[in-house]
Amino acid sequence: MLPDTKTGQTTDQDVKYAYLTGKTYLVTGASSGIGAATALALGRAGANVVLAARKIEACEALATQIQAHGGQALALPVDVTAEEAVRGAVETAVSHFGRLDGAFNNAGMLGAAKPFHELTTAEMEAVWRTNVLAVFWCMKYEIAAMLPSGGGAIVNNASIAALVGFPRIAPYNTSKHGVLGLTRTAALEYFRQGIRINAVCPGPIETAMAEAAFGGADALQSWMADSPAGRAGRPEEVATSVLFLLSNAASYINGQGIVVDGGISVQ
Repeated sequence: MLPDTKTGQTTDQDVKYAYLTGKTYLVTGASSGIGAATALALGRAGANVVLAARKIEACEALATQIQAHGGQALALPVDVTAEEAVRGAVETAVSHFGRLDGAFNNAGMLGAAKPFHELTTAEMEAVWRTNVLAVFWCMKYEIAAMLPSGGGAIVNNASIAALVGFPRIAPYNTSKHGVLGLTRTAALEYFRQGIRINAVCPGPIETAMAEAAFGGADALQSWMADSPAGRAGRPEEVATSVLFLLSNAASYINGQGIVVDGGISVQ
């Protein structure tokens, strides 16, 4: 569904990406927010969707929604902070649907929000494991699965925090710079082998994580009131960018961090 620019609400106009139909995509962090919106959009576009997250009940409910609209979906309980779980998810996706054509590595966490000098090593390591090591593991096994079948496309969820600094969230800020570094490095290595790798860099989006970071939904919208868009973004507005990058419509886009922030970063 195409979101309206002013409100972010979806309309009754379907997003059609013919190149996605019948292909298989893995989405991590698929139980809610941007991951869930992307999984649903992929299902509506005719793709086979593997929904991976720790909250398996939510993934199963989304899989049922996709199947109700004629799509194919598989829900998997996956903790991306465990390398073997990530490898198992990719292997299951390939064994169930026959191949892997793409992935949206979306799972992440905000972590501790406090002054730099008060941070502990454990707090930094927890965010790094979830936001960087997990993305590395996802990419490692996804790329290995795509190479024998001729290629594919990967999109990683970074953030505008991958491009600029924000106070009091050093673990998150650092980790998202790391995601963009992984994206750019792998993009250089695999483009000629048929695998495109990009990232999306969302600004504040109406998700549980963003609302918690700002102190609630009302606080998030209040903070965004003076932004160029005058509002926070919606998960569906990021999902449409992810689908574009996964599709062959983006065949010459590689190694980029596509900013989806309503204009915050250009102020």
